[in-house]
Amino acid sequence: MQLFLSGVEGDAASLVDARVAGFPLSLNIVPASDWIDPNDVLDAAAAVVQVDLDTPASMKRFQELADAVTTPLIAAAYEPPLALVRSLVRAGAHDVVPLPLSMDELETSLGPIRTELGKRERAAVARNAKLVSVIKSVGGVGATALMTQLAVRFAANEKKRGREACLIDLDVQFGDIAFQLGLQPRLTLVDLLEAGKRLDGDLLRATTTEHASGLKVIAAPSDMMPLEGLSADHILQIVDFATREFGTVFVDLPSNWTNWSLSLVARSDLVLLVTELTVAGVNQAKRQLNLLKSQELDNVEVRVVINRYDKAMARSVRPSDVREALGRDIAYTISNDFTLMRAAIDRGVAIDEIKRKTALAKDLDTLDAGVAAALGLER
Repeated sequence: MQLFLSGVEGDAASLVDARVAGFPLSLNIVPASDWIDPNDVLDAAAAVVQVDLDTPASMKRFQELADAVTTPLIAAAYEPPLALVRSLVRAGAHDVVPLPLSMDELETSLGPIRTELGKRERAAVARNAKLVSVIKSVGGVGATALMTQLAVRFAANEKKRGREACLIDLDVQFGDIAFQLGLQPRLTLVDLLEAGKRLDGDLLRATTTEHASGLKVIAAPSDMMPLEGLSADHILQIVDFATREFGTVFVDLPSNWTNWSLSLVARSDLVLLVTELTVAGVNQAKRQLNLLKSQELDNVEVRVVINRYDKAMARSVRPSDVREALGRDIAYTISNDFTLMRAAIDRGVAIDEIKRKTALAKDLDTLDAGVAAALGLER
């Protein structure tokens, strides 16, 4: 918040290095008619500019500044008459406050501006809110381990760009993402489910456990829960809060379908269907795609990921066979390095901490870049 005043007197002295309505104040002492560079207010939430009724140049200064910037401007004047107030509002003033300035006057004037900025911030977050769901063709294809390693990579790359990522373990019966990352969460998904109407962004953040990569993890419950015991409204609310709070959210869904897991797929910006390049794996993947189609979810972007891939597999099941069976090409292949992946899980670390420059790491990099591009995130 920038203040452009010709002097400081009375209560205005308390404005130096103060905060009003959550905004830090920066005081600039300049004559009422001196030119104000528009660049000095471009990054401000708002600016207070003194106008002198007896100095026409100060009114012209205010008008020219209002024409040059989109930053909200608040005019300040000594005992401003109604005619001056009207002129300033027509010139572009968001409000007119009397001099000398007081904290209470500024707080009241900045209230609507703060509200509007909050709306813009929420709109910006909503544009960046992305949901990635991971589904398995069948249990045992290594989808959770793959997604965990992907999410760590993704979060580290997002952190470099000032963004965040979150991973929610919704496999409430067999989820072990926290274990695979070597985390010991104090709070889990259960705490969010029990919060009910108390759920908000602060509670959501308090429930996450942060990995060294910057990934925020909401762990599965410590004890198994029946899938049907989860309320769809609660789950959807938690995920909605998470996308608003963190930006990109990965969800690991249980192998068995529920109404709430289908609802999450419907809301997803991207779905990764993880399978293996075997006849059984492709057949199960086809069944999953057929289910989504039967639920009128075939408009959701689904990308097929072949896990534990090696070139020998392509001799028995060719990529063209997959295309014919699934009606889509293989999007990504992830090299088979069971020993490395198992070591990473046992130690609770990312694979790069064990061994760098592997085929598996290269494939994960390709998958990470592909997901970021699909979500429209600049890298």
